[in-house]
Amino acid sequence: MGLAGSVRVTARVLVAVTAATLAVACAHGEGASTITVGAGDSAQSEVLAEIYAQALARAGTPTMVKKHLGLRADYLAALDAGTITLVGDTGGDLLTTFDSSSSATAPDRATAASVAQHHDPGPPVDMTAGAPVTLEARYVGSVAEDLSRAVPEGLAVSDFADATDLRPQFALGPAAAARYPANAVDLAPHCGALTVGIAGGRELDPLRTPPDPQRDVLTPLRTVYGCDITHHVAFPGDAELRTALRDGTVDAGVFTSAVALLPGGSGETSAGTDPAVVTDPAYAFRAQNVVPLLRQGALDQRQIKKLNYVAGELTTSDLATMVRRVRDEHASAADLARTWLDEHAL
Repeated sequence: MGLAGSVRVTARVLVAVTAATLAVACAHGEGASTITVGAGDSAQSEVLAEIYAQALARAGTPTMVKKHLGLRADYLAALDAGTITLVGDTGGDLLTTFDSSSSATAPDRATAASVAQHHDPGPPVDMTAGAPVTLEARYVGSVAEDLSRAVPEGLAVSDFADATDLRPQFALGPAAAARYPANAVDLAPHCGALTVGIAGGRELDPLRTPPDPQRDVLTPLRTVYGCDITHHVAFPGDAELRTALRDGTVDAGVFTSAVALLPGGSGETSAGTDPAVVTDPAYAFRAQNVVPLLRQGALDQRQIKKLNYVAGELTTSDLATMVRRVRDEHASAADLARTWLDEHAL
């Protein structure tokens, strides 16, 4: 073999070795693009960012967390600019941001169909505080489907965490809980006799726009259930509302997010003093399930599948516990996320 032939053979060997080395490196995430997970200015957003980033890292993806990005508009701008790759949020809040005209309230199509089938408005409701109220049929709709259509070009969502429910919650104080049913359907005829507190502010979710009492609370409860609240009191925050429920200043109250996010959670005080949550089976309040929002095409199927595994395991209780520890005890979100992922073999 001449010198030229020897050079060609050597070159082929070097190319083959280089290709094999790159294949091994890619398999272990070496040289892959770093996925930057964003977090807004809330403990909830930081916990979700750590969970997503560490879950992807365990799948061999280089990741980093970029915290303190501000409010929703700020991290959406960062996502649009490409300075972050994904961020955790709640589906209902994102739908409100991207399509203010959507009236969807149920989390998905199956739930929307179930609500339409089992919560037909039916005949007029006999209200204790006045004349019968006729409830009109309404479009329930799927938040997941409407959000998928509403996300701006270049963005996408992956699976919703079905077991997370962070919508506003209606709750009864101790005395009222002993007298009235904790289901919005059955409670509706008694609403006129209740003094109801409505929390404002951003205490439970700093990224959520504070509710308008009439538009976001009173009208939905009346429209969906015939729950006609005639006496209501506005409170600046959720903690003040909880205090008013405990001391009997109000009979019931509507919190800005899940009661489990209150400082101390459900086990802070002795039994019977915590708010008794009133179930909302017909979704008067829009579903707020956790969902990752990401740059389209930035993650491959293996990485998206990892996020979907997280969605299948995350619950309101788990998330609320971690959020309270970060927010109230200044625990490390990274450490809590690591422990949670270990416990769920993720």
